[in-house]
Amino acid sequence: MPLIDMPLEQLYEYRGRNPRPSDFDEYWDRAIAEMRAVDPQVELVPGSFQTPQAECFDLYFTGVRGARIHAKYIRPKFITEPHPAVLLFHGYTGHAGDWADKLAYASLGFSVLAMDCRGQGGSSEDTGGVKGTTHHGHIIRGLDDHPDNLLFRHIFLDTAQLAGIALELPEVDPERVYAAGASQGGALTIACAALEPRIRKLAPVYPFLCDYKRTWEMDLAKDAYQELKTYFRHFDPRHEREDEIFTKLGYIDLQFLADRIRGEVLMSVGLMDTICPPSTQFAAYNRMTAPKRLLVYPDFGHEWLPDAVDQTIQFFLD
Repeated sequence: MPLIDMPLEQLYEYRGRNPRPSDFDEYWDRAIAEMRAVDPQVELVPGSFQTPQAECFDLYFTGVRGARIHAKYIRPKFITEPHPAVLLFHGYTGHAGDWADKLAYASLGFSVLAMDCRGQGGSSEDTGGVKGTTHHGHIIRGLDDHPDNLLFRHIFLDTAQLAGIALELPEVDPERVYAAGASQGGALTIACAALEPRIRKLAPVYPFLCDYKRTWEMDLAKDAYQELKTYFRHFDPRHEREDEIFTKLGYIDLQFLADRIRGEVLMSVGLMDTICPPSTQFAAYNRMTAPKRLLVYPDFGHEWLPDAVDQTIQFFLD
């Protein structure tokens, strides 16, 4: 098998390269307190798409810094008792996707909440000085400001706030709330379960936003991580602030949130992934202390992974 990263036995031992800020735990405790102080002002609006088997809603809530966040909410009809719910998170710069691709879960008796990340391809606001989308550059947003203003801090908090809303829905069984997503969606799945530990099961697929310095050192700051190279080229061309920059990125590095997870984990990784290098993903996986299992795809990269969705659904049904 060709390799783009470490041998598999080394990956299972790898603990990450990016520096961890000394006040990391205080940082996220302060962030959670800010989130909990927000009145979410939840609003449900019947969606333009409806089916005989499920009700579809546009769900809106207010996140930190006043942004109105949008999620698609689908709940099965004809189920009167509290039932499970799954939170779905999308890839970088994307959006919550079509209503139709959530119907498999609804047909199995799940409510589904699929969030639009603020400022990306969907309907959630980015209140960073403009109305409308900003689409790209979210990893580096806030690097030259106070760490509390990092944009991904706010997006991570949005996932936890949505989970809290789901847990309070009268139709949802709070003992069966799960999360799933791939790439950025995999990262947000980890963030959600770390910041809202009542998430009982999570299924991240090749998660993004892990171990930035390792990505840089592998010369893979391209594609989804291109903005790291752009930032250095424009704002620190001689890398005089390199340690400072990677330390600040450590606040939004999922490997350091991973040990807060309390739910059961099913994670998938492709060993030929040149978008989110396998070692960066293992850095997060190896720090998880909750029950966990890894599906390894030796010949696959950042792409469709055969059977991964089926495995996820079965994991949530078991």
